[in-house]
Amino acid sequence: MEKMGIDELSFKGKNVLVRVDFNVPLNDQQQVADDTRIVESLPTIKKILAEGGRAILMSHLGRPKGKPKMEFSLKPVAELLSTLLGNPVKMAPDCVGAEVQAMAGALRDGECLLLENLRFHAEEEANDATFAQALASVGEVYVNDAFGSAHRAHASTEGVTKYLPVSVAGYLMQKEMEYLGRAVGNPARPYVAILGGAKISGKIDVIQNLLNKVDTLLIGGGMMFTFYKAQGLEIGSSLLEADKVDLARQILDEADKRKKKLLLPVDCVIAASLDAAAETDVVPANAIPPKWSGVDIGPKTISMFRQEIVVAKTVVWNGPMGIFEIDKFARGTMSVGQALADATQKGAVTIVGGGDSAAAIAKAGLQKEISHVSTGGGASLELLEGKLLPGMSALSDKK
Repeated sequence: MEKMGIDELSFKGKNVLVRVDFNVPLNDQQQVADDTRIVESLPTIKKILAEGGRAILMSHLGRPKGKPKMEFSLKPVAELLSTLLGNPVKMAPDCVGAEVQAMAGALRDGECLLLENLRFHAEEEANDATFAQALASVGEVYVNDAFGSAHRAHASTEGVTKYLPVSVAGYLMQKEMEYLGRAVGNPARPYVAILGGAKISGKIDVIQNLLNKVDTLLIGGGMMFTFYKAQGLEIGSSLLEADKVDLARQILDEADKRKKKLLLPVDCVIAASLDAAAETDVVPANAIPPKWSGVDIGPKTISMFRQEIVVAKTVVWNGPMGIFEIDKFARGTMSVGQALADATQKGAVTIVGGGDSAAAIAKAGLQKEISHVSTGGGASLELLEGKLLPGMSALSDKK
């Protein structure tokens, strides 16, 4: 999509309304526990302030369900952001209303104001027109840098664009659009996709869309057992979506018909129970005993997947290969991460699609060795499904 970007505007002397993704975890002391999303937004904020723009930032945090709940206040974010920017960030008591109008109106060039949690108002998620207009009233131009919320048509992501003359993508949004857009639209080949995670149900559309596009599809994680079941294999107590077995069978048939390489694990790590102290074993895919659960892909599968990944020119990964939160069940996920890092070094474009895969890459310390780790789990999945995201569609087209 040819959308306007942040470098195409001049911000001097303007009130710039910026949608950021500050939906960060807070600890028991109400301090930010992981600042990744805040750090990712800094280039956009710094550019606006350096040009003499007045940045008015808005975000949601958590699920306050449309009511002001102070445990979901963005105040801790304002404090951390002040430190990261080396300049005080003013904190508004709300995101709309007379006091917010006054604070926005009093801003000087190069100053920054953070509005209070958007989801303290039910109208945000309802994309209420009056609320969107109230948000837009404090800005002269709009910048969306919150890719993680771009798949939702909310007042702050889609509604506001109707009431401001120009809406552009921030640096983070541009990066997401560039990498994921390339993977969906014009990938270098061979193109390999790796899908994991617990369930097929959340990834049906992704699997079906990627089958049209990739050269090889690697499947691991909890969803592999539903595919095994579709092949008539015994899966013991492994995770199963019984109502998706027919669908898994259809996907396997479809891949076969279209001569697509869809690879399922040939072996797996099994455990007597799902905890760190459990007895474990490695068995071929067709030899999972009753009452045991599959918890990770096995060593032969790691080797087979690696061979596909390291010769690829484009790799997209979404979803872990096993219960990676438990170290002894994390080897498959970590090995896939390492294979992506090695492919990147050989010149491949590698993209990790948010959520658990991003957490796994962080756990392995490989974030800097992957071309792009997406900040949006749901948004990256929907892009890979081939959907247009409302928050991206609403931005101004390049002239």
